[in-house]
Amino acid sequence: MAKVTVIGAGLAGSEAAWQIAEAGVDVDLYEMRPEKMTPAHHTGLFAELVCSNSLRGAGLENAVGLLKEEMRRMNSLIIKYADECKVPAGGALAVDRMSFSRSITEAIRSHPRIRVFDTEVTEIVNDLPLIIASGPLTSPALAQQISSVAGSEYLYFYDAAAPILTRESLNMNIIYRASRYGKGDDDYYNCPMNKEEYEMFWHELINAETTPVKEFEKAIFFEGCMPVEEMARRGIETLRFGPLKPVGLTHPQSGEIPHAVVQLRQDNAAGTLYNIVGFQTHLKWPEQQRVFRMIPGLENAEFVRLGVMHRNTFINSPIVLKRTLQTRSNERILFAGQITGVEGYVESAACGLVSGINAARLANGTDPIEFPVDTAHGALCHYITSASPDNFQPMNINFGLLPPLEHRVKDKKQKNKMISERALTSLEKFIEKLNNNIA
Repeated sequence: MAKVTVIGAGLAGSEAAWQIAEAGVDVDLYEMRPEKMTPAHHTGLFAELVCSNSLRGAGLENAVGLLKEEMRRMNSLIIKYADECKVPAGGALAVDRMSFSRSITEAIRSHPRIRVFDTEVTEIVNDLPLIIASGPLTSPALAQQISSVAGSEYLYFYDAAAPILTRESLNMNIIYRASRYGKGDDDYYNCPMNKEEYEMFWHELINAETTPVKEFEKAIFFEGCMPVEEMARRGIETLRFGPLKPVGLTHPQSGEIPHAVVQLRQDNAAGTLYNIVGFQTHLKWPEQQRVFRMIPGLENAEFVRLGVMHRNTFINSPIVLKRTLQTRSNERILFAGQITGVEGYVESAACGLVSGINAARLANGTDPIEFPVDTAHGALCHYITSASPDNFQPMNINFGLLPPLEHRVKDKKQKNKMISERALTSLEKFIEKLNNNIA
């Protein structure tokens, strides 16, 4: 009987298991939580998210929006429940994290072709098609097994998560609602700073105590998730051109644009929790409370989760993987998710979709397929398997990964939409070939 083993029930593993089962192949899915937890997770639910807005931009002028639309057309489990569990977030797709994870968990556990094993995998067996989607926080025992399978040294970087506050602890006499440039429905709370307040905050931020890095480890920060204090150390104006950019956030009462603005984003459907946008951090917990309460409107902030920092591990995919996400050393073993070197939850789930389709094809005796490079899925898989292995670093989906248009288009939004339209047309042709078993 055709069967595939999947290790890990994060977004990538859950998506992979779903795609395999929907293709008519049985799945054994292993997840070590809650038996064994990680530094970043808080539940034993599948596809647990760290923050509400993890699924990012929704429009086709954004590369991640294109990736999500491609996933919708490929019957993605992750995007199905993201759409069902969304909360207001302007031009982004944000979700109620608990409702989202509960829905994914229920769908996976109730699928007749999926058997779930709540236990840690410490040994890799190669007799069946296998997907390793153990994530960036892979346990040491499994990491050792993966290292021998991959045949290459691990790379690593540090990721940081932003604090979450209660809505009732915010000072709404100071904070005002607005979305940048009026886009959306004023879904963000904004904490305005004048020049003096900003400079005092910046000084305390760059001098605050951080959690020390172990002597045998070197901290390498991914640019897309740079701790706020690391960003601030680059210069006093850096934050004002980054997460604290005031442009487009005019105060509705005064009509003025503040010197700097800290934004808060809704974190759950009930609107009782908010996270501090762009404030990933590895400050010590008492320092986070001290420094972040200097932000106007957060003087009495109640922190339900303080920022955490954890080690993320990923393989050197240009050496290890083929574009099908099979390993070069053993084509019956595939990888999916952040452990491949993609960055972001959507990208991880997209990897799970690709690996799931290909693992099911392997189990059914059909050749795996490569997505066209002019689709977001194909471009992402192409990048992580063809980038320079010497300096390979995690990558979000972006339009720079897709082939350029034949004719130059000056308007950036128009150009991006045209690239997206081309990608979706290519994907539809690809899906038609898949359905006819000729891909």
